[in-house]
Amino acid sequence: MAVKEEFDPYMFLVDVQNDRDGCSRRTLSFSRAPTVLLAFAANRFTRNSAREYLDRFGIGAMDWRMLVMLTREPGCDAARASNAIGIDKGAVSRSLARLQKQGLATFVSRETDERRKSWRLTPKGDRLHDGILEVALKKLEATLDGFSKKDISELNRLLAKLVDNLDKQSG
Repeated sequence: MAVKEEFDPYMFLVDVQNDRDGCSRRTLSFSRAPTVLLAFAANRFTRNSAREYLDRFGIGAMDWRMLVMLTREPGCDAARASNAIGIDKGAVSRSLARLQKQGLATFVSRETDERRKSWRLTPKGDRLHDGILEVALKKLEATLDGFSKKDISELNRLLAKLVDNLDKQSG
């Protein structure tokens, strides 16, 4: 078992001058706080992808995530999709409604509760998924330019550990 080094929160901070009163204040560093860097990277990736997917395929990044989710787990409900991808259930439901309206996804009501819907892609949704997947893989290749297979494995390992830690916080 690895010895846990003492956590030093100050390594994530930077001192900045306040232009209002000239005093120095501490805040998160943009370059040393992993969660900040991760958020910035995710925001840039999502913004760039969303723009391209919308221009080329008529759907946004959230809808692309749902196409992937329904390809991976046909028949899942909104709660399962929300939990799996870490997005608010309301956003998932809005995305599913958009996909349904475009003829890309359909549902079957489960049990006696009309609200419990089992979602699947339509053949049109399957085709769109496959078309976007090619573009998504090219974007992923460009995003990981200069990374070795070992680097990618280590990045995936660390990100999975981060996700596990975040899941533990949400109880």
